[in-house]
Amino acid sequence: MRLKLVAVAVAALAPVVAMLAYNEVALRHQRNDEVRASAAQAARQASSEVERIVEGLHALLVSVSAMPSVRHLDIQACNEALKSVAESIPNIRTIFVVGLDGRPICGSMAFPDGVVFSDRDYFNQTLETKDFSVGTYTLSRLSDRPVLPLAMPLMEGESVKAVIVSGIRLDWLQNRITERGVAPGNAVTIADGKGTIVARVPLPEQFVGTVIPDEYQHLIHAEQPDVIEVTSQDGTERILGYRPIVLPSSPLYVSAGFSKPEAFAPINRATLMNTLAIIGGAVFAFLAAIFIGNRFILAPISRIAEVMEKWRNGQTTARTGMTGPDELDVVGATFDRLLDELDERRRRNEQAEEERTLLVREMAHRVKNGFALVQAIARQTFSRSNPESYNAFAERLAALAGTYDLILSREGSAAPIREIISAALRAHIASQERIRLDGPDVVLPADIALPLSLVLHELATNATKYGSLGSEQGTVAIAWKHDDGRVLLVWTEAGGPPVSTPTKRGFGSVLIERAFSSKAQARSRSDYRPEGLVFEVVFLTGEPAAKTEATSR
Repeated sequence: MRLKLVAVAVAALAPVVAMLAYNEVALRHQRNDEVRASAAQAARQASSEVERIVEGLHALLVSVSAMPSVRHLDIQACNEALKSVAESIPNIRTIFVVGLDGRPICGSMAFPDGVVFSDRDYFNQTLETKDFSVGTYTLSRLSDRPVLPLAMPLMEGESVKAVIVSGIRLDWLQNRITERGVAPGNAVTIADGKGTIVARVPLPEQFVGTVIPDEYQHLIHAEQPDVIEVTSQDGTERILGYRPIVLPSSPLYVSAGFSKPEAFAPINRATLMNTLAIIGGAVFAFLAAIFIGNRFILAPISRIAEVMEKWRNGQTTARTGMTGPDELDVVGATFDRLLDELDERRRRNEQAEEERTLLVREMAHRVKNGFALVQAIARQTFSRSNPESYNAFAERLAALAGTYDLILSREGSAAPIREIISAALRAHIASQERIRLDGPDVVLPADIALPLSLVLHELATNATKYGSLGSEQGTVAIAWKHDDGRVLLVWTEAGGPPVSTPTKRGFGSVLIERAFSSKAQARSRSDYRPEGLVFEVVFLTGEPAAKTEATSR
């Protein structure tokens, strides 16, 4: 009952909890959509800024390629011109011209002895495509600093005359991204075509120069921008908007990640406050339900239950003594009146039971006398004129009397099937060793026990005359099964003379077929095998009076 009272309190709180849960889910979905949109917008803005930087340097290299000193590869003038250009552009450190053999021709600074660039990917890509190209994260052989190389072909007609090379200073690019600023927990990452990170906010010292993990490499060259949820290398769960490399307009991969804990922090705080409020309300409701229930419901119910337990243990004088206008007091008073009536009925039932027992005994005595009288009349009438018929009649009458004894001993209701079989065969066998019984203990109602006794008696009579019981070595096995209110009984003879199918039907065969009432839905089958008769009968028992575990004897 205490649990039921708590359940009532829970049911009262359930609509409030459901409404808060719905609002919580709706707010989280809305916030998730907002964060995804913001992540996509941040990635788009960062990508646009990177594209403007690259496009600006592309334009610079185009302008340099048009300079006369560069076009004519006038080394002295080219060196001075390129040095002037490099000094005026803060986001590059050097700019130089490389011959087709990879050796530098002129540039904004002196070249180390023996330096060549023919093994650089960007150099070979420019020679192959004859177009502007952006390289990957590279440690400069001139400044020994990380740069992002840019290369532009110096054309002479349709042929490449030389390659103009420069590079974005990654420290400058990092400062540019850092100046844009990111909210706590968020991150912006820029990577080259091989997945090497060239700029990152925050923690650039930890990530710049490292490679994006393999599980995210496919994002670099994805077919289109998108927004996904990931766990970043720093262990933060983020909603990540990314822009893949799309040549020639977008040569770098850009992603902007928004921290989920930071993005959902206001909602999480509101959720915590709502949860605490619900828990407080629930605790108060539970305590109130328990107090009120104990005082006004459980105590009266416990009193009634205590009286019921005393009554069950034999204290028939126990009463609740409850009075008053309260509903449970009314129930207690009504229960006391009911107990008074039950006590009176019990006394009357005990008296009626005594009378019924006397009547049953008297009826059993009269039934036995009736069977004895019928047997005496039959003996006087045709025992001498037709002894064989008289003996068969007497045996059937004895079987019927034995069955009635079983039924009357069970107070006229039912009898165990094992006892019915034993009583029906008692007159036909001298030794119990010739009969084998196997089956569960099943109690049959009276309207089934009587016809079954007659059928078994007739089978035993035929076995004595024509079958296994007529031989000293013959046996009969009777097995039965009980399943879902239906009994299958099998009578199997063995060890007797050879058996053949009878040519005509006698009274016994008709009795076997018609003994059971239609309610039993009985079906029987006789198989006259040479080694002995096998008889099967199936019938309904209705609601079994008793059923125990199967035993074999």
